[in-house]
Amino acid sequence: MAQEHSRPKETLHRRIKSYVVRSSRMTASQQRGWDNYWAAYGLEEGISPEELDKRFAVSRPLVMEIGFGMGQSLFQMARDFPQFNYVGVEVHRPGVGALLAACGEAELDNIRLFCCDANEVLEKSIADNSLARLQLFFPDPWHKKRHHKRRLVQPEFVERVRLKLAKGGHFHMATDWEPYAEHMKAVMEANNAFANTAGVGHYAEKPDYRPTTKFEKRGHRLGHGVWDLIYRREQ
Repeated sequence: MAQEHSRPKETLHRRIKSYVVRSSRMTASQQRGWDNYWAAYGLEEGISPEELDKRFAVSRPLVMEIGFGMGQSLFQMARDFPQFNYVGVEVHRPGVGALLAACGEAELDNIRLFCCDANEVLEKSIADNSLARLQLFFPDPWHKKRHHKRRLVQPEFVERVRLKLAKGGHFHMATDWEPYAEHMKAVMEANNAFANTAGVGHYAEKPDYRPTTKFEKRGHRLGHGVWDLIYRREQ
């Protein structure tokens, strides 16, 4: 029987967070990023899709990245692929400060940043059928079994992603934790609105647009694997 696709129902219980906000001080350069460039690049939680669109000088296909860490790879993508607009979401202030500083110094005009919960951004600030690509690179895998419910990639989240992606848009995930890769693959392939671009049950080759991070390079040196999953919205 074909799966029915409708807007996810609001639940009465509080949504389980897939992250923990760690208290960490910002460096002087990260603080300067906030002070000097938040007004130009920062987006307040709850901004409407129409207001978000107006924050970009030029209308381009929109790419969203959830959990960009310190922001090096997202900065590189925005710099190297100016044919896209980028929205980055990160809850850790030092990483946002670092990326603000990099974007401001490079005078990029195709990137804007949130510092809040990505689910709130998807629900309130991203129009349906608007994303060319959603990126989720190296999310917290929540290794312990009792914490698996905290993993971001769950059926409800995938359905929310489906609503926001344009037809033909891609949901690109990458992880260095194979059990989480298997979990993500199982969740995605249970939703028949998506097609695995590498073929059912297969992992994708790392595309050229995804930079190799310092963290990833270190993992390769230690013999760790990395698994990419790219799914295209079909329905």
